[in-house]
Amino acid sequence: MPRSLSVMAAAAALGVAAALGSGLAEAQEYRSVAATAAILYDAPSAQGKKLYLVRNATPLEVLVQVEGWTKVRDAEGGIAWIATSALTTRRMVVVTAERAQARQAASEEAAIVFQADKWVALELLEGAPAGWVKVRHRDGASGFVRLMQVWGL
Repeated sequence: MPRSLSVMAAAAALGVAAALGSGLAEAQEYRSVAATAAILYDAPSAQGKKLYLVRNATPLEVLVQVEGWTKVRDAEGGIAWIATSALTTRRMVVVTAERAQARQAASEEAAIVFQADKWVALELLEGAPAGWVKVRHRDGASGFVRLMQVWGL
């Protein structure tokens, strides 16, 4: 193969690899339930089979969006469809540990501000260094929890 063709082939291969790799680097998108409760379906239609209800503030990972419907994954890995109108961009996480301790600072030595039991939804306020996130409880208290104690990021 002539040198110019091998250089072009290598450049093309790098371009394809970069294009494929960029899809892997995209951030996951999360939404939370805006309604008091919302129905999850097996298909993108109100005529689909009703699977279960999700409560307000539950975080869901967005997988696909089509004409008023969003395919989502929940904290347990379940996949279903929900009416897009039932979702909000408000960022929430849910406690997946038996109990999460929210601390005054992003440190195990910091005082505990509050504790939240498994499946309690917390508002995501900001990321924090070294595996922590800042959250707010629905009662207004805020603090830092370990990433491994919550889902929705």
